[in-house]
Formats: sequence, C-alpha cells, structure tokens
Amino acid sequence: MYQNQFIYSRERRRFGRQCRFQDRNELMVSVHPSGRQRLKYIMRNPSVRSTQLSCQMALTIMETENVTLDQHGMYHYEGGWPKEVNPFDEEQTQRHRKKVEREDSWGEQVLEMIRSTMAVAEQNNTLNIYQNFFADLPLDLGHDLRMRFRARVANVFHDLWLPSRRLTSIEWMPNNNRQFMTQFTNQFQSGDRLRLVTDEPFGDMNAFFVWDLKNPLKPKIFHDSKVPVSLAKICPKDENNMVGGTGLGQVCVWNTFKGGLPVRNCPLEVSHRETTSALCWVHSKSNTEFYSGSLDGSIKYWDTRDLKMPMQELLLEPEPQDRQSRMDSHGVTVLEFEYTIPVRFIICSDMGHVFVGNRKGMTPTETLLAHYQLFAGPVRSINRNPFFVKNFLVTGDWRARIWSEEVKDAPSTMYFRKKTQIVCGAWSTGRCSLFVTGDMNGVVDFWDLLLHHRLPILSVDFKVPIADVVFRPDGDFLAIALKNGDSHILTLDESMRQATGKEKALIAAMFEREIVRSKLLEARYDEVRLKRKTLLLAEEDRLRQEQAVAPVLELDPDNPDQFVMMIEGDEEFRTAISDFQDLILTVERKRSKRQVIMERTVFEEWNPADEKLQGEPVIYTQPEPKVQLSQNYEKRFSAEPRSSQGSVKPQ
Repeated sequence: MYQNQFIYSRERRRFGRQCRFQDRNELMVSVHPSGRQRLKYIMRNPSVRSTQLSCQMALTIMETENVTLDQHGMYHYEGGWPKEVNPFDEEQTQRHRKKVEREDSWGEQVLEMIRSTMAVAEQNNTLNIYQNFFADLPLDLGHDLRMRFRARVANVFHDLWLPSRRLTSIEWMPNNNRQFMTQFTNQFQSGDRLRLVTDEPFGDMNAFFVWDLKNPLKPKIFHDSKVPVSLAKICPKDENNMVGGTGLGQVCVWNTFKGGLPVRNCPLEVSHRETTSALCWVHSKSNTEFYSGSLDGSIKYWDTRDLKMPMQELLLEPEPQDRQSRMDSHGVTVLEFEYTIPVRFIICSDMGHVFVGNRKGMTPTETLLAHYQLFAGPVRSINRNPFFVKNFLVTGDWRARIWSEEVKDAPSTMYFRKKTQIVCGAWSTGRCSLFVTGDMNGVVDFWDLLLHHRLPILSVDFKVPIADVVFRPDGDFLAIALKNGDSHILTLDESMRQATGKEKALIAAMFEREIVRSKLLEARYDEVRLKRKTLLLAEEDRLRQEQAVAPVLELDPDNPDQFVMMIEGDEEFRTAISDFQDLILTVERKRSKRQVIMERTVFEEWNPADEKLQGEPVIYTQPEPKVQLSQNYEKRFSAEPRSSQGSVKPQ
C-alpha cells in the first residue's frame, strides 16, 4: 500500500505569487430603508446632569481582580452549517441560504464581516511577507536588551501579639490559593506580659492563624493550643485534617476549618523525648497517616484516628542494626514525602546526613536504605523540583545543593555557596529552573540555573533573618516568613513566573548531564579504589612471603662442619656476628685509652729517706705460662694493653 505513495514537499514561496486584492465596483448587497423602523424612532428629551467642579480631596486606591484573556480560533472549510443541514446536498444548502437572507440581522452581519475582511486585506497588501526588513541592522544592536527581574511586596502580615512571637513556617492552603497559614512558636514564658493588639479574641498566646491574601488586619481562622506549637502541617489530599508537634514532643490533630483547640492529642508517655521538629503526611487510603521526627533521634508513624500508640517507631542510625541504640542516632530536622513515589521518603538529620527510607520495611535495616553526608551542619530544608521530582534542593550550613536519588555514592550534582548561613529554600512552581534561598542576614536570593550558577539574578534584603519561603502553587506569589513575626507576600514579574518554550527541555538536559557526570566520577572512584586495594593485597602477600619462617634443619652433632656451613650460609646471622665483634673492639679501644688516676693516702706516699733505710727494692716478675694458648686467645691477649712491670716496695 505504502509503495504507491509519493510525498512531494516544497517551500511556501514556491507555490506562486502573492495574492493582491483590488477594489472594484460591484453591487453585492442592496438593503433598502424600512418604513416600520422609521416609525419606531423616538426623539430624546434634553436631560440635566449635575457635575462637581471642585477639587477632589479624598484618595481611594483599589486593587481590582486580574482578568485573564485567551484567544481561540476555528477553521471553516465549508461555512458554518448547522448540524441538520448536509453541506453536500445542494437543495438543502440553497433552502438554508434563503432562510438566512430573510432575517433582519443578516445585512448587519454581512457589513461587519466586510469591514473585518477589508482590514485584513489592507494589512496583507501593506507588508510583503517574503521581504526581510531588518537585514541592514547591526548584529550587536540588541545585545544589552534583557528581561527585567522584579519582585514587589504586595502585602505584609504582622503577629497579633506583642511582643511578636517567632515565626517558624508558612504554608499555602491546598485548595484555596487566596489563603495561607502562618505558624508561630511562643518563646516567652507564661509569666511574661503578652498582649493582643486587637479587641477580638484570637486564641491564647500559643495560637497560629490562617490569613486571607487581601486582608492583613484580621485572620480568617485561628488554631490554639495549651502548650507551644513547634510545627504544623495540613494534609495535601484532605485539607480538613491538620497535625502539629508541640514543644513537649507530642503530636496533635486540629480541624482545619473549625479552628480552636486540638481535637486529639497523643499521651505524653508515647511522645518524643524532645521537641517535635519534623512532620510529613504520607500516602494512604484514608489520608490519615503521617510521620513525625524529633531531635532525640526517633521517627514515629501515626494514624490520626488513634493517637494512643504509634504504629511504628524507628531510630535514625547511620548503620542500622536490629537492636537499635539511641546513643548512635542522629536528630531529625526535616521529613519529606512525594505522593507520586508512595514507597520512598526522605529524612534529614542534624549531622548533615540525608537518609533514604522505605515505607514497606519491617526492620530498621530494611527501612533505612542509604545515607549520604552533604553538609557539615544540620540540614535546614529539602524541597523537590515540581517538574523533575527526582531532583531536590537541599539547604544547610553555607550551601544550597541540587541532589538526585539516581546517583548513589555521589548524590550532589551541583551546589551554590554564600558567605552567610542559608536557612531555607524552595523551587518555583511556575518555572523549573528557578529557585529561592533565604539566609540569616535577611536576604532572599532568586537563582536561575540557565543564567548563572554563581550569582543570583535578584536579591531582596529584609534586614531580618528569614524563617521560611514557599511559592504559591501557580507560581505568581512568594510567601516569606521572617523570624520577627512578619509575613511578606511578594508579587513576581512575568519573567519570573512564566517559563519559555525551551526551558523545560534545557533544564532536563542539564540534570541529565550532571547525573551522567556524577556516575562517571563514581565509576572512576570505584576503579581507583579497586586498584589501590589490589596493590595493598599484593604488597601484603609479598611481605608475608618474606617474613615466612624458614624450615628447621636437623643437625648432626658428630659433624661440626654442617653447623659452620649453616652459619656461613645465613647472611643475617653473619651480619649480626660481625656487628657484635665490631662492638666488642670498640669497647676495648675505649678501655685502652682510659686513664685512671689513683690518689694515695699519707701512709702510701713514698719517701726517699725511708727507701734508704729499707735497702734495695725487690723486683717481682711474671712467671711464664706453662699452658699452650689457642691462636685466637693469643690474638685477643696481644690486642689488650700490657701493664708495665711494677716494683714492690717492702713495708
């Protein structure tokens, strides 16, 4: 069938000459005036309208709703025929034409169509679509033209208590983009004087609020607690449920839309030993299950329907064992879960490690699959790219890292460094290459991976340490939480919230290239490590062979020449004997050069007068030895210094 097919293609300009429209006198429509319509014409009476000519003293500023416009087109190959008319039946089409022409509005529609057609025809005759109008312009004319990256503050939300409490996190409502939740942690004691700035009651000093984007004066809903709340999370799949962690290590559940005190609390004896520092909802049929973590090193798996006992408990150990020890566990700082990957979840520790967990594991070894050390200090935040879910933005100490699960031993593909500590970060939900970081100095930096890897494209300084940043799901607004209790809503420029046509393909190629590079480095590292291990094993074998003990020889006691031959054949023994002989000769030389001075007493001093009285001295000589000495002993004896013959004086 396809062998008889032939496809012929050519450029559009080869089809023929351009169509040129011309004006000519031809009567197409003749509409006569209607007398009935003329009788319905009524003259309007003069009307009086009051005006105000004085200067306007009041000033009113109003921000209206944005109107989104979209253009849609349609191709008509055979007119806009109704469904009951067959365009291939000439009789039906003729009958329908006559019916339409009898209508009064037909003439007005034809005139409007003629006007629009004439406008298009005049535009077509004005420009030659095959002519290049910008060929004479220099090539470097627009090299300095750039998109402007701007972000302005749309609204500011303050804490309702004075002095202001510390703001720890901010979160957009899942199904309502016009509302967001600010979570405060009360760092003051019960005896401190905290006062509410409004007359309306909005809970106790541990309360946190849900705000409307357009009303910074009054919160929409407030949630209260009897103890300070350290963290709160709304279920993404069921916004009616919200869980939170307290400073005592407990977890509690609120009704999101009713507010007030918690619906359920876990008992204190089954809670964490320290403050609850991390929470994350996980996939389940009832949308009631979540993980909680604390700095005591424990991770607990809960169900909101029964908080009397956790369903599972785990200690975060780098080398998990069946019998776990709290002494070796790391403190949990962040928990992360993605609904598109229902089996895995990510755990970050206060020692700079990132752990990969398996929800289906029954033992600690099966649950904690791997861990990687990315930072020198605690991991502050971890956020998945909404377009490429296997790539994470991890912040900690002075760096923000792009981390990927696909590379096992070298998971960090690229990193961004600052002089101040980075405390939070978030991927943009509108652009896949844009992310935001906040530091301790109060500077919010916008980074674009396609433009620069060392400098941010925009920096906004708030002069107060940043607590949390999060994008709205559509990417138009950025919510920023400051540690002094204020929340800022930034409106982003169009260039920072809308992606270009090739951006997703370029960032996908960049991530793939970095992952391949990391895998190549990992393979090279494994090769070098294997080579080094092989060399060490070979060196150990060589040393082991050299240090092997020689077999014991059985000597014949009646054959002394065999013993002499064995000694002469052993090089180490000959060297040891030679060193020993040299040492003996050195000691003898030192002894021969030593001079000994003996002091005599008064009775031993010699007096010539006494010698004359005593007579001639008696000289004693050494007798000759009768025993024949061996040759070696004679040599040794000859080498010793001989004492001079002395005379003995008689007493």
